[in-house]
Amino acid sequence: MKLDGKQIASDILGELRNKVEILRKENIIPTLLVVLVGNNEQSIAYIKQKELKAAEIGARTEVLTFDNNLTFETAKKLVEKSNADPLVHGLIIQRPAPDYLRVDELSKLIDPKKEIDGFGENSPYIVPVAEAIEVLLRKAFEESGGEGNFENWIKKKNLVVMGKGETAGGPIIIHLKKLGINPQVIDSKTENPKDLTKNADILISAVGKDKAVTPEMLKKGVILIGVGLHTDEEGKLRGDFHADEIRDIVSFYSPTPGGVGPVNVASLMRNLVKSARLR
Repeated sequence: MKLDGKQIASDILGELRNKVEILRKENIIPTLLVVLVGNNEQSIAYIKQKELKAAEIGARTEVLTFDNNLTFETAKKLVEKSNADPLVHGLIIQRPAPDYLRVDELSKLIDPKKEIDGFGENSPYIVPVAEAIEVLLRKAFEESGGEGNFENWIKKKNLVVMGKGETAGGPIIIHLKKLGINPQVIDSKTENPKDLTKNADILISAVGKDKAVTPEMLKKGVILIGVGLHTDEEGKLRGDFHADEIRDIVSFYSPTPGGVGPVNVASLMRNLVKSARLR
């Protein structure tokens, strides 16, 4: 069964639209400032979705773009300025960013209430992609008629995460551990990864390569969540697996596009609205 991220996101955004209407009556317009350094195609596509969904709920987005010429000191001043601006409710330095920018250090400088991407040490928010994974897994639990509660259900599952990058796999693993789950992790150094995937009840793929997951890697009935993205020869964003190859094997899967991505953006918008309500 396909987990329809677009519909799930639409439901979340509908709730947020009502909350933003109330805020606007108080002359508060949730405003997100995004800093983009470089021209990463996936980042640009993601930012466009942020702009579209922010507009959909009545929020505002401003994007500052730099061609790899933003210094750490300039970025630091930009963070300080945004922290002091009461009209900015969310500040994001889009990842991945150049190493010299020391984005982890910058994230620590962002006012925790405005650090809606959830990467800062004191941020009160869940990293949106990690929350999106939880939302989709909760949907699979509900649709499968799982007994008991979600927390007990998922703790009994053999959960495997492929990839541990800073923008997806890493924060997903951290969030799962906070839920009391100790996932098995596959990275480039893992020997015989197929031995792990074949035993997975839940497989989360955050690799970003074509056919990172193939049918022979899966056991019947697995829940497959695709997070990784790559650009194909035609310039289109694709996922880690081909849906037509795996849909008869899995019990649930998230498509790409239309799976994790929309819920990720909706979760970010939820954090933005929370921040605006904290002002």
